Amino acid sequence: MAEEPQQQTEFEIQVPPENEAGEYANFLMVWHTPHEFTLDFAVMQPSQAGDTGTKVPCRVVSRVRIPPAVMLDILNAMGENVGRYQQSFGEIHRPIPQGGEPQPYDPTQSRPGEGGYH
Repeated sequence: MAEEPQQQTEFEIQVPPENEAGEYANFLMVWHTPHEFTLDFAVMQPSQAGDTGTKVPCRVVSRVRIPPAVMLDILNAMGENVGRYQQSFGEIHRPIPQGGEPQPYDPTQSRPGEGGYH
């Protein structure tokens, strides 16, 4: 019996007109349960001095829930795309504060909550 040629799968991505512009986000909070990862994309608002320190309000513009197995695919795709971006446009640098040295980036510092927050 002759083997049938394997058919290709092609994804046709459709973006509704109301989502075409996208949303700007400069902050990401990731948390998880045993069944899903939740990504809250947010925009940081101007900081506010308080009695116990500085608060930085962050307005969530999009929340995306992802199964753990798909999260691995996202991490691989992001790494691949950052690599291609840097090949085309050069290394990505964090901004240096005025009159200061670059600060080491600690993604766990100043994150709200406990447990699933990273």
